[in-house]
Amino acid sequence: MKIKYKLMITGLSISMNANLAFNQELEPKKESPVKLNASYIGDVVSNFSGGIKTGTNYLGLANLKAGFNTETANWWKGGKMFVNVGNTHGGEPSATLVGDFQGVSNIEAGNLSFLYELWYKQKLGKLEMTVGLQDLNADFATNENGSIFTNSSFGIQSSIADNVDSPIFPLTALGANVKWNVSDTFTWGAAIFDGTPDDFESNPYNTKWKLSKNQGFLAVTEFQVRKSLFQEMTGNYKFGVYYHQHNDTIAVEQQNGGFYFVGDQQISNKLFVFSQIGISPKKMNKNNRYLSLGLNYKGPFDKRPNDQAGIALAYAGIDGNKVGSETALELSYQFVVTKNIYLRPDIQYIINPAGTEAKLKNALVGFLRFGVDF
Repeated sequence: MKIKYKLMITGLSISMNANLAFNQELEPKKESPVKLNASYIGDVVSNFSGGIKTGTNYLGLANLKAGFNTETANWWKGGKMFVNVGNTHGGEPSATLVGDFQGVSNIEAGNLSFLYELWYKQKLGKLEMTVGLQDLNADFATNENGSIFTNSSFGIQSSIADNVDSPIFPLTALGANVKWNVSDTFTWGAAIFDGTPDDFESNPYNTKWKLSKNQGFLAVTEFQVRKSLFQEMTGNYKFGVYYHQHNDTIAVEQQNGGFYFVGDQQISNKLFVFSQIGISPKKMNKNNRYLSLGLNYKGPFDKRPNDQAGIALAYAGIDGNKVGSETALELSYQFVVTKNIYLRPDIQYIINPAGTEAKLKNALVGFLRFGVDF
């Protein structure tokens, strides 16, 4: 009887341990409040004809990112901290090969290591408030369907990037912004930034910041309407105004500003169209007008539903120089290799490259971009 009793107890113990292990497997793992991410983008760029000279460059961008969620950490609701460190390296195809004004590669920045973002965001109901080192183009003048293209103008309009000291890649600035999600279809946002971010010569890693009256400020406000022009299709339209004020080297107050529009509209299940418009005062800005138009075709082949193909045009209207205006035509295709890796062959034709004081022949530029995210 003693032996039988011991066997019964042992069997019960094994059963309880097995059930305990099984139940532990069914319990969801607690989400970590810390999120780590690393990414790398590489460009092989060849200028086949025209521009400054023919040739090939390689350039790359590496990012290390870390986020902290206060709600997941059981601190308080709606809080998020974020830091992003970047490194750019390699050639400068626009500066040395193409001579264009808008920038054929949106990661061209020379050889730099820098603090790119360092901010805190707090959500309170329909309000979102962010303070710290920020990229203006992360929340304002963004173009969803232009992200497949490599030319810088499809990310941030040249009429903004060239005319005012904008806190955009790679040199960001201290700022504060607020976003009010009024309804499912309407959002209002506003932000104010340091008006004159210290350049990399005096602030090589973007870790030294100062705010003063002479540096002034950059203010921007944007109205976003999510409403389709076509039945049962998605549409997103943004209207923005910006104002820049600062003192120049002889303490004379300078004022500038402008208007921008960004539209993304779905046409069919796979076809999307986008456009950007920029207008700024002609008296103060050589690049006083900007226009883009593009098409993005998602899932062009049934067996490759995550691939994208696109064609787009970007026009930078330039007055007051000997070269004149510039137009960039771009054709791009993105192969999704895995959820973490993509390849993007790309070709651009630059009509009247306007980045130098010399009159240059039209340039034909080829790309092979790859991206890794993990």
